[in-house]
Amino acid sequence: MSLLLHCGAEDATINDLAAIPLPQETRTYKPVGHDALANMLSSMAGNLLPEFELVNTQFGLARDGAKMFGVHTFKNGDSALGLSIGFRNSYDRSLSVGIAVGASVFVCDNLMLTGDLTVLRKHTSNVHADIDGLALSAIYRSRSAFNQIKADAEVMKQIPMSDDEAYRMLGLVYGRGIITPRQIPVVKKEWLEPSHDAFEDRNLWSFYNAVTEALKSSPPQSIMERHLAIHKQLTNHVAA
Repeated sequence: MSLLLHCGAEDATINDLAAIPLPQETRTYKPVGHDALANMLSSMAGNLLPEFELVNTQFGLARDGAKMFGVHTFKNGDSALGLSIGFRNSYDRSLSVGIAVGASVFVCDNLMLTGDLTVLRKHTSNVHADIDGLALSAIYRSRSAFNQIKADAEVMKQIPMSDDEAYRMLGLVYGRGIITPRQIPVVKKEWLEPSHDAFEDRNLWSFYNAVTEALKSSPPQSIMERHLAIHKQLTNHVAA
């Protein structure tokens, strides 16, 4: 999966993250390294989720490395879904550290996030202790979030969706700011001509994956919120 396909963004490795110089520390601002955040989350998840194996890590950078978004994906057994931890950071003070949990679809690397985005409010002198607490809270929630998305997926697979229904939902998703005008054709194409056989069935799950395919081009400052928003939108549709 290419996390950041929009103009000016690029995929990265953990070594790329480590090579970006930290911004200057001040009395009121303590920066958090992109690589330090990624390594801390993978290490903590490895300890707290012993039944899961880390199978994939991906990063996207924008603004010459000033903004970063990453995903750690973990596998347990032969499930078609993996547990995912998404996270973001910035060196230009435009984004606070944020962590969200959910799942990834292995066949296409489509990301699903649920619940709330846990955000670090201040980069003060206690920033590293605060991030530890932030990460612990998110990882402790990750099992239930993963299991909830697996259950939601099975429900969505049972909800048929016609082309007209998909187009109406596409308009609603756009109108609520979850996707951009440039992402609309991506959703439509993935709905009409799925890139993966797993989404050929005409149901809400296939539509969800058409949207998350398009969301791969979202910038780091909004990608996590948009993933959370589409999951909430479609699960609310199920409940209605």
